[in-house]
Amino acid sequence: MPKLPTNMIRRPDRPGFWFRGVLHGKLCVRSLGTDYETAKQRIRSLKTQGPRTAATVAEVVEAWLRIDVPTRRNKQGQQDTKSRAKRYLVPFLGHCRLAGLAPDRLQQYRQELDGQRLAPKSVAHCLGDLRRFLNWCVECGYLDKSPFPHRILPRIQERPPDRVSDDEAERLKALPEPHGLTCRLALGSGLRWGELCRAQAADVDRQGFLVVHHQTKSGKLRRVPLAPELLAEVRQRVGRLVPFEEVSKGSFAKVVRRKTGLARFGPHRMRHTFACQWLERGGNLAVLQQILGHASIVTTQRYAKLSDEAVMREAQRVNGSSVTQS
Repeated sequence: MPKLPTNMIRRPDRPGFWFRGVLHGKLCVRSLGTDYETAKQRIRSLKTQGPRTAATVAEVVEAWLRIDVPTRRNKQGQQDTKSRAKRYLVPFLGHCRLAGLAPDRLQQYRQELDGQRLAPKSVAHCLGDLRRFLNWCVECGYLDKSPFPHRILPRIQERPPDRVSDDEAERLKALPEPHGLTCRLALGSGLRWGELCRAQAADVDRQGFLVVHHQTKSGKLRRVPLAPELLAEVRQRVGRLVPFEEVSKGSFAKVVRRKTGLARFGPHRMRHTFACQWLERGGNLAVLQQILGHASIVTTQRYAKLSDEAVMREAQRVNGSSVTQS
């Protein structure tokens, strides 16, 4: 039996061939009969007579947000995708017939996004949503081929990691409880805010690793080594290590800013600081990738840029050695 056409499946519990795809904005399964050639004709008929030729972008985007996005993105990602679709994608392309989309129209969409004075990263997010949407349309039989053009995504200017200085990190560690322990744990483990809030004392094993396994971003378990002082401190705790909820991220940052005077503080900056300090102290890049839970080491390499403080210390060491030798 040759490879089945797109949207044609066999069911283990029933004989014959079946159509599985989106028709009129809904995911459905329909019988195509037991004859293969007849099934191919019927599936072509379904695709031709369905919404594939007449549906607008707005109609299919609604189905995409309902069917595909919840299976691929977390709750925050779903909200962000829906917001971008309602604010940009639907107003600019919603009236267009999906089957009539061409690369030049999508390039115009890129220009319209630029005209909104969005940051390049925001433009990239909007275009990334569009690319995933069009790929889903191909998977579901709305389109034979995605019209998404090459080289349409904006180039994102490389930026240094948004970290705090070593002196600022010490100020964060010296905060009174419970903010102090939260900052010490974040700066000593590189955990994301949600992972901090879900960490339990029982997650610390006998070898001194904090086992991160509650709803991680990648879905994978990872083991984070803790320094002796921090390990001794968390071993004295019972239950949750951090007495904050994920939704209290903003209020936590506000209190820390008030108590430390750090105007631009955000919890994620402590993760960046941990990564930068790890490499500045001679830590291995591959090990850092594992600790942070990055799927690709390319993501971890952004932390390989040394801080100004580290560069200045090295420059002073080298210059001092030159003076001594002369």
